[in-house]
Amino acid sequence: MKKVIFSLILFSFTVSAQYTDINIVKEVKVRNKGVVVSAHPLASEAGAKILKMGGNAYDAVVATQYALAVVYPQAGNIGGGGFLVGVKNNGEKFTLDYRETAPRKATHDMYIDKNGKADTNLSQNGRLAVGVPGSVAGFFTTLKYCKLPMNRLIQPAIDLAEKGFAITEQEAGLLNAYKEQFQKYNAASNAFVKSTTWKAGDLLIQKELARTLRLIQKNGLKGFYEGKTAELLIAEMKKGNGIITEEDLKNYKVAERKALEFDYKDNHIVSMPLPSSGGILLAQMLKMAGYENLEKYQQNTTKAVQVMVEAERRAFADRAEYMGDPDFIQDKTQYLISDDYLKNRWKSFSFTHATPSSEVGEIISQAKESTQTTHISVIDKEGNAAAVTTTLNGLYGSKVIVSGAGFFLNNEMDDFSVKPGVPNMFGAVGGEANSIQPNKRMLSSMTPTIVLKNGKPYMVVGTPGGTTIPTSIYQSIVDVVDFKLNANISVNSPKFHHQWLPEIVAFEKDFPETTISELEKLGYRTERWNQIGRTEMILIDDAGNIHAVADGRGDDSVAVE
Repeated sequence: MKKVIFSLILFSFTVSAQYTDINIVKEVKVRNKGVVVSAHPLASEAGAKILKMGGNAYDAVVATQYALAVVYPQAGNIGGGGFLVGVKNNGEKFTLDYRETAPRKATHDMYIDKNGKADTNLSQNGRLAVGVPGSVAGFFTTLKYCKLPMNRLIQPAIDLAEKGFAITEQEAGLLNAYKEQFQKYNAASNAFVKSTTWKAGDLLIQKELARTLRLIQKNGLKGFYEGKTAELLIAEMKKGNGIITEEDLKNYKVAERKALEFDYKDNHIVSMPLPSSGGILLAQMLKMAGYENLEKYQQNTTKAVQVMVEAERRAFADRAEYMGDPDFIQDKTQYLISDDYLKNRWKSFSFTHATPSSEVGEIISQAKESTQTTHISVIDKEGNAAAVTTTLNGLYGSKVIVSGAGFFLNNEMDDFSVKPGVPNMFGAVGGEANSIQPNKRMLSSMTPTIVLKNGKPYMVVGTPGGTTIPTSIYQSIVDVVDFKLNANISVNSPKFHHQWLPEIVAFEKDFPETTISELEKLGYRTERWNQIGRTEMILIDDAGNIHAVADGRGDDSVAVE
């Protein structure tokens, strides 16, 4: 058996609660074991615990998602939504779309003021920003692929909420930073606000959330979408300008969609279709970059980055024009990822200069970026794989906590094109394809992905990061497939990002300055960003050796059954 490599930080506190030792494990190499990688060590451990109890990868995913709703409230959730990509050990591929939907009272111009200006504060903060949550329905739909009952899968999360856990330094910093917003949007007291400053080692106990989880454990899907929890959520809507109704909750449905599949060199990529733009963008970027044979170059060198940036530019221009909920628009996926289309798209590429964004799409005014989502990568010892990305959208979503139920609500309505041509909080622009309509799912950038080699899982990968998600997964695949790098180097190397508009290329700190300088001479405008994404990657070689890496940018952690 391969040696297990641990890189950990240990927090130990003498407090009368169960979860006060936080072991952050950054890298593991094992054989014949199930592995879970997520944004928080206690969530990863919850998933690994389920594997040890005889669960499979999909059991572990559900347990980890529930645990993240407790220990990672800035993005883990039961008040948001997400996507699951699965590949079973018999080769079956499936996806679950539990993206939030627009309430039935939503209207095309609901965030446009009397002067015709988009009010993005309303789409990003408070009760009107909330889409109908899909996460819990997604967890229950996942059960058809599980081995264990829901009452066992949810129990680790209940224990964490009831008994409390010691928060890390990063978590303390976020709770302190958002205290004023929690108070602004929530009149009632809650678990996330206290009179003193949060610090590493403080206990976060969530009794209201524990009661909500117990209602789900007892009453199943109705424990969230009907009954007491639904009543509390609707009551929260009525405290402000929220528009979600009992009918919206009761009628929410998960969409089971055909995975988006394509080949890249000797690998078969399985990713998420619309309403995630991620799979299409990934296919477009890999195929266009493939025309230049990236294996000739090295990671983060000038020509490699230029090729990859120009592929990103063209793909994101298509995102703005063509992509949205496939149940509401003409789905042009096969056209957009076809070689005929992409080779024509690539004709304007030149190594001598940056392609002006105006040449690949209609220019529209641009704004800011933001990042926050969370990803889980899982492989079990039977060879079942799952990649799951979920979100509240922004950090802590709408900042609204359901009083009496203890969970944050999303602000996913901002992922619609609030007004065609107006950027959302991630700087992404869009048109009518992603306009607001009742019951419609907003376009997403989440890109949970599984790469197959010889029909078996080779890579399970995903990341948070808004519009930087597809470009980070793109880089992850190129790093491993073209540049022959291992999981650790791929995950932790500095990244870059371009999304057509704004017309800048963002580089993470510590990116090679020589490359940046040479690209600037070719006409590229650049910016330095502190962080791009937090990638969770599992690689499995032909001999069955598993190399799992949790991103070093956060408290992300690996757990082994």
